[in-house]
Amino acid sequence: MKEKVVLAYSGGLDTSVILKWLIDKGYDVVAYIADVGQADDFDAARKKADKVGASGIYVEDLKKEFVTDFIFPAIKANAVYEGKYLLGTSLARPLIAKRQIEIARKEGTNIVAHGATGKGNDQVRFEMSYHVLMPDVKIISPWKDEEYLSTFQGRSDMIRYAKEKGIPVPATTEKPYSMDENLLHISYEAGVLEDPRFEPRKDMFLKTRDPQDAPDKAEEIMIQFKQGVPVMVQNLLDGAVKSDPLELFEYLNMVAGRNGVGRVDMVENRFVGMKSRGVYETPGGTILIQAHLDLEGLTMDREVKLIRDSLIPKYAQLIYFGFWYSPEMEVLTALMDKAQEHVSGKVYLNLYKGNVIIKGRESEESLYDQDIASMDIHGGYDQKDAVGFIRLNALRLKASARRMKQGQ
Repeated sequence: MKEKVVLAYSGGLDTSVILKWLIDKGYDVVAYIADVGQADDFDAARKKADKVGASGIYVEDLKKEFVTDFIFPAIKANAVYEGKYLLGTSLARPLIAKRQIEIARKEGTNIVAHGATGKGNDQVRFEMSYHVLMPDVKIISPWKDEEYLSTFQGRSDMIRYAKEKGIPVPATTEKPYSMDENLLHISYEAGVLEDPRFEPRKDMFLKTRDPQDAPDKAEEIMIQFKQGVPVMVQNLLDGAVKSDPLELFEYLNMVAGRNGVGRVDMVENRFVGMKSRGVYETPGGTILIQAHLDLEGLTMDREVKLIRDSLIPKYAQLIYFGFWYSPEMEVLTALMDKAQEHVSGKVYLNLYKGNVIIKGRESEESLYDQDIASMDIHGGYDQKDAVGFIRLNALRLKASARRMKQGQ
């Protein structure tokens, strides 16, 4: 019997070539297509996989799980890599790998394959997930296979092979950059973008309107959170309300996109060691992060927030590096969940020409006491207590100052 392999398949040139290459090597190949919100023609991809010779084809709708089990936990933790990147691709990969392993078990095989290159982060994200979810897994990664690399030096070799094997090749002109799209974002990299000084063309962006072309009137919305998770969004101009997690997130993508919110252009550090320039559109995620951060100011204890904030870079790095399924991630997630127990309430904001402008917030879990904070009334706060408070906090500073003076 032929060995069966489950291939993470997109329908593009790369994975179509890999599909045929695996078949030619004698494998029984099952094509697995993950719908995580990308604007692809899944029927066309299914037909293409069938034409190339896949023995089975799965098209899996993972959008809702992506929102509830991956995007929202990242929002709860304010997970941003290197201060800018909202981890759109990084969060999708462990979900895609999880379903791929489930399909492999269903198909009675422990062999899986993917089309990620040996230079990027995705190879790590996929393969680390495979190893955890199926410890006896066998992984075929063609872009790290000597035979494959010697056969395909670049895109022209792949196009030639596709034509020889009868694989349909799109007639569209190749874009001067690569793209990865899902519900959370679109990323753009490589090609002309490898020059960090190159300014992206206006027509490159697909999820967000150019801020200069966005409406001249602000769009007013309210977002409600419960324990750090968004549970409702309301448009205060037209009254639209969304509470289903997927519908809520898709709606935020739409309103943010038409107001030019969510663009990032950065040079980041890949896990494999090199620097890479990436341009991202993360419209809905940008709104949620900003609103969530604001609500935390009202509801989180100062010292809890300080400890939690110190761990955000590590949490984001674990996601970026591909350690979603790891003991340390499990521990950090438990801490993040605990820190969010009282982060419930509403945030009111305006979207205007690329900006998220916070207008106000309210919460029954608020730690803010207007009487104590007021400059107009005492409110149960004895200002004379501050004398001793300052003296005690100044003790170590005075000791250091005396020592410094003695040493001069």
